[in-house]
Amino acid sequence: MKEINLRSLLVTIAIGLIIWFIPAPEGVKPNAWHLLAIFAATIIGIIFKAASMGTMAMLGITLCAATQVLAPGDPVKSISNALSGFGNATIWLIGLAFFIARGFIKTGLGTRLAYSFIRIFGKSSLGLAYGLNTADLILAPAIPSNTARAGGVIYPIMKSIAVNMGSEPEKADTHRKIGSFLTLSSYNANMITSVIFLTATASNPMAQKFAKDLGITITWGSWFLAAGIPGLVCFLLVPLFLYKFYPPELKSTKDAPAIAAAKLKEMGPVTLQEWLMVATFIILLVLWIFGSLFAMDATTGALIGLSILLLCGVLTWDDVKSEKGAWDTIVWFSSLVMMGSYLNSLGFIGWFGHLVGAEMAHLSWQMAFPIIILVYSYCHYMFASGTAHAAAMYSVFLAVGLSVGVPGTMLAIFLGACATLMGSLTHYAHGPAPIFFGSTYVDMKDWWKQGFFISVLFLIVWFVVGGLWWKVIGLW
Repeated sequence: MKEINLRSLLVTIAIGLIIWFIPAPEGVKPNAWHLLAIFAATIIGIIFKAASMGTMAMLGITLCAATQVLAPGDPVKSISNALSGFGNATIWLIGLAFFIARGFIKTGLGTRLAYSFIRIFGKSSLGLAYGLNTADLILAPAIPSNTARAGGVIYPIMKSIAVNMGSEPEKADTHRKIGSFLTLSSYNANMITSVIFLTATASNPMAQKFAKDLGITITWGSWFLAAGIPGLVCFLLVPLFLYKFYPPELKSTKDAPAIAAAKLKEMGPVTLQEWLMVATFIILLVLWIFGSLFAMDATTGALIGLSILLLCGVLTWDDVKSEKGAWDTIVWFSSLVMMGSYLNSLGFIGWFGHLVGAEMAHLSWQMAFPIIILVYSYCHYMFASGTAHAAAMYSVFLAVGLSVGVPGTMLAIFLGACATLMGSLTHYAHGPAPIFFGSTYVDMKDWWKQGFFISVLFLIVWFVVGGLWWKVIGLW
């Protein structure tokens, strides 16, 4: 029972039972209220780390089937409904993208890209930050786990460069030389690149699915069109912001390009496997961006990309079987999406949205919109992942916004982005946070302080630049 935190598990069970036995409010079906109890307990268990996310997800699926909350009196239909998340195309899109991402890491293409940009931009600490961040940006659409992207490609290179520049984790008096600056720049850039593309982190497709349940259709292209401009503005501003308010002591890094060049020489010429990976990546982007022209959805495009990599030998079936992160994501994602979807179809989300919406009925949507975004965003202090945040709160806040007339697609994409952008707030707020914080380059006080200021910067850019851009493209 090493992965079980017994105290947290008991608290989780107690909260679930309390909600279960509270009489359902007027207008809410009893089975919808009981599903809420299971869903809330699952999310609380994930937040409190009562067990691994996969374990909590399986417990949630099991309880849904055993209590028959999804189909009272029909055990066969109940288990079928409980397992319905595994048949969701969005979930398999994420799983398939994990498999494809393995190709970037296995072939070394991701590392080669990162060192190539450092060689080009790395003559100054600011240029070094942009070089690392640009590599993350290019890898983002094809690597759906921003934790894998950060931990498997960006972080090791960032730390290696910082150490070579004399900023050593073991020596606190050297942290501000360049390590602290690069740590916060790389981490927050990872949050930004994760919201620009639908396939760049797991919470984005979850938001897409929940939005579809409420009648809002978002494609890979429409997400990129809406999120690209405010995302790229944030991408350009964050290193400059940190350079001004959390500057490195070392401004010139003339040795960095030479270090990167030496690493590239060590890697040797681009291999056939890497060229095949590049070709597949281009095919994937074309299918994801222009899929509607071919009557093809994003999941089918990902299947084609994976098949190409398997046929060309870039990946083997053993690679697919051993990609634990993908299978883990498919399990917990299926559970949370299934429960979130049934909370909507059983009427709870609509009921709660109208309840809260009635309290805001005196407000225009222009007044309600920022309130919804701000409350949703800063609730992220309670969460250790964007996915848990989106699973717990996204549908409700979207329903509230729709009930007071906020334009649907604009709100859906902004809320979807906030679950990740607010990863800037704390050292536990998103998957890559413990990786970068664990370097010890940034202490907790500075992480939280700079994280809050960056979150404000993000929201200003998305409200102002995003709002103007969304007006141009007709989202409001």
